[in-house]
Amino acid sequence: MMTDAEILKEAIRLVSEGVSVTLPVRGRSMLPFIIGDRESVILGQPVQPVVGDVVLAWVDGTRYVVHRIIRIKGDAVTLMGDGNLVGTERCSLGDIKARATHVVGSDGRTHYLYNRGRRLAVRLWWRLRPVRRYLLAIYRRI
Repeated sequence: MMTDAEILKEAIRLVSEGVSVTLPVRGRSMLPFIIGDRESVILGQPVQPVVGDVVLAWVDGTRYVVHRIIRIKGDAVTLMGDGNLVGTERCSLGDIKARATHVVGSDGRTHYLYNRGRRLAVRLWWRLRPVRRYLLAIYRRI
């Protein structure tokens, strides 16, 4: 059986060769847009990352995360999970190993992450940061 580190290493190698990889996501840090332990993301090459992209990145020199880019300044990238109330991670552009393009639901259906409706929902969600705690509490109870 492969370890998580081995799986990530192989996924990154495949993506760098141009192969799309489906990777299960764990945790609640990307709620409500990606549901950990139930959904997966399809990863592709990170061509010209931009603010709003969901990426697989090596952050803070310690671990990999699948989070959204919230700022790019030169080579410095700041990431934050959609479900996080506080706290960001930092990496360089070179630490971004893949870009998530789709979410695969528990029913097997695939949803594109960057259509107009999703981009609008993400912008609205970002503006709701002051009340996000309450919205996430309600969401988790549903």
